[in-house]
Amino acid sequence: MTPQQTVLLTDRAWPDDSIERGILEGAGFRLVVGPADPAPVETIDALVAEHQPAAILTCWATVSAKAIVSSAPLRVVARMGVGLDNIAVSAATDCGVQVTNVPDYCVAEVSDHAVGLALAWTRGLVAADREVRAGRWNPAGVRLRRLSTLTCGVVGYGRIGRATAAKLRALGARVVISDPHPPADTGGIEVMPLDGLLAASDIVVLHAPLMPHTHHLIGERELALLPTGAFVINVSRGGLIDTDALLASLQTGHLGGAGLDVLEEEPTVPAELLAHPGVIVTPHIAFASDASVIDLRRSAAEEVVRVLHGEPARYPCNTPSPLTTGVSS
Repeated sequence: MTPQQTVLLTDRAWPDDSIERGILEGAGFRLVVGPADPAPVETIDALVAEHQPAAILTCWATVSAKAIVSSAPLRVVARMGVGLDNIAVSAATDCGVQVTNVPDYCVAEVSDHAVGLALAWTRGLVAADREVRAGRWNPAGVRLRRLSTLTCGVVGYGRIGRATAAKLRALGARVVISDPHPPADTGGIEVMPLDGLLAASDIVVLHAPLMPHTHHLIGERELALLPTGAFVINVSRGGLIDTDALLASLQTGHLGGAGLDVLEEEPTVPAELLAHPGVIVTPHIAFASDASVIDLRRSAAEEVVRVLHGEPARYPCNTPSPLTTGVSS
């Protein structure tokens, strides 16, 4: 087979590659699979240079500019997820390589996870469970909140942000949003600048993408704007929050707690986070359900087939340079 017929799956967050293999081999392509856990960038660079793929499917592994440039047949890099912070999108664009993602596969799951973290905090579910398991039965010592009396600020009003906002409103909470490009019709939800949202919100939910200008979007200054005792939820990317600033705010008692599905240095969890009674940490699973993972795998593989067959991508994330694009056989 020619190098143009090779697809590289860099890594995966599921036990096997059967769905991807069935779709890609059924379309006439050869699948090469890297290690399941995301390998260092140098390993991915070497795999790309060795196999010269026409397409790269990546879950968490970094697809660098060096990798993109090194494969002459490369036509598409497909992110098996939503965020693009592990792909050198600018290099792909310059090389005429299409970048795609799957933005709609886990809207229900991530928004459910965000709301679940909010409810776990307001009702004290995780903290109470820890206390009982430690042999303490003290219902008089809890401080619980009524969600319908709180203001919830949603930062980022894309597909998932809209779903989270709708679910929080259905539970009676006041919802405000902040987004640099909000839709004309927000369904009556107030749009606020980020600083105003932070100052007004008892609970803040982050649904923003991680980009250079959103790195440490929430730092010392932003945390200080929150009302005392507020709760911050991050189900997007760990780099949106300055971890040191978060820990300092928790330790002073200004911040009441945090619900974190993502961290800056995954899978390393700072000991101070684990020790804080108001912190809930889950291992980057907000996207996951049996249904969502199947949708993700199928959609990403079908997108690769679509692009390699010369059809337009369903979810293009860049506009490749026309100077080097071509259509593979």
